[in-house]
Amino acid sequence: MAVPQVTYDDVVAAREMLSEVAAPTPVLHSRVLSETVGGPVHLKCENLQRAGSFKIRGAYVRIARLTAEERARGVVAASAGNHAQGVALASSLLGAKSAVYMPEGAPLPKVEATRAYGADVVFAGHTVDEALRAAREHAERTGAVFIHPFDHPDVVAGQGTVGLEVLEQLPGTATIVLPIGGGGLAAGVALAVKSQRPGIKVVGVQAERAAAYPDSLAAGHPITVVPTSTMADGIAVGQPGDLPFELIHYLVDSVVTVSEESLSRALLLCLERSKLLVEPAGVAGVAALLDHPEAFEPPVVAVLSGGNIDPLLLARVLRHGLAAAGRYLAFRIRLTDRPGALAVLLARLADLGANVLDVVHERFGSRLHLDEAEVLLQLETRGPAHGDEVIGALRRHGYRIDAEYGLQVGGEGVVAALRP
Repeated sequence: MAVPQVTYDDVVAAREMLSEVAAPTPVLHSRVLSETVGGPVHLKCENLQRAGSFKIRGAYVRIARLTAEERARGVVAASAGNHAQGVALASSLLGAKSAVYMPEGAPLPKVEATRAYGADVVFAGHTVDEALRAAREHAERTGAVFIHPFDHPDVVAGQGTVGLEVLEQLPGTATIVLPIGGGGLAAGVALAVKSQRPGIKVVGVQAERAAAYPDSLAAGHPITVVPTSTMADGIAVGQPGDLPFELIHYLVDSVVTVSEESLSRALLLCLERSKLLVEPAGVAGVAALLDHPEAFEPPVVAVLSGGNIDPLLLARVLRHGLAAAGRYLAFRIRLTDRPGALAVLLARLADLGANVLDVVHERFGSRLHLDEAEVLLQLETRGPAHGDEVIGALRRHGYRIDAEYGLQVGGEGVVAALRP
C-alpha cells in the first residue's frame, strides 16, 4: 500500500478539533436486527448528529485547517444536501462565507436548512457530479476554496472520528457496516478502526442504482458510472474519490449493493422498531443486514449516516416500505355490475381483516362486458401471508382478479408495478 495522505494520527487530531463541535452520537441496541443476524447489532446514530449527519465532522476539520487568508476568500461546495449543511454550518462557526451548489431537485428541507446555516445556494445540473463541476468552476472564477465532499485528507480524517467513537463505545465490535457514496466515511472509519484492530471487518453498502465502487474495485481504479434514479440521493455518486478509493481498496473488506425495496424496508424498520428517523442513504447498512444477515459476523455496528429526509419523500418511501414488507396490496378485480356488488366485496375484505386504503370503481371500458364492472383496490395487510390469504379467499368466492400489484420507486416517485 502506498503511503496514505491521511493517517491514524490525523483522525485522532481531528477528534480533538471536533470536541466542541460534533457530539459523540449514541449507539442503540436493535433487538429485531440482533435476532435477524443471530448476535448483537447496534445502530450508530449519526442521524442524530448536529446538522443531521456525519458530514459536519469532515467539513469542519477541512475549513478549520484553512489559513485566515483562505477563509477570507470564502468556500464553495457541492452536495445533494448533507455535505451542504455541514459546510454551511462549519463556515458559519468559523466565520467564512460559503456558497453551495446543489443539483436540481435536491430535497427542499436540505436546501432550506443549508440556507438557514448561512450559505448561498445555487442549483446546477441534475446530479451531484454535475454540481461538483459547477462548484469547481466557481472556485476557479472567484478564488473561493473548494471543499470536496469526500476526496480530501482533512475530510476523510474528520469522518474517521465516527470509527474512533464506535471502538470506544463498543470495543468488542466485530463488524462495522456503513453506507458508501464517494467513500469518505468508509475510508475514514476503516483507517481509524483497523489501525487499532486490524481484524475488525468493515463492509460498505451502495444503492444498486448508483454503485460505482464494485466495478471500480474490480478494475483496480476509480471508474465512472451513471447513477439512475434512487431514493438514496445522499450516496448517489458516479465516481469514487481517488483518496477514499485507495483506502477502501486496501482496508474495506467488501462492498455490497442493496435495492430500492431493501432501502425502504430498512427505513420502515428503523422508524417502527427503533423510533429513529433516517434518510434512505443512511439506512443502507441496515438494508444489507436484512438482505444477507448470515454474511455479517456479530457484534455488528450499522452506521446510520444521516436523518435529513423530505417529509413528502418520507410518505412515499414509507408506503413503498409497506409494499416491500408485504403489507400493502393492490389489485384489479372484476364484478358483476349489479346493485350491492361492491358493498358485498368490501364487506368480505373487512371480514378478512384487510384495511381498504383506496377504491376506484369503473363501469365502462373496452375491456368490460356490458354486465361487468372493474374495481382497483389498494389494501393494507398484516404481511405477505395475510395478503395471500386475502387473494385466495376472494378467488374461492369466485372473484376474477385480473392483476396483482406491488409498488416500485421510479424516476417520478412511487408507482404501481405488476408483481411477478
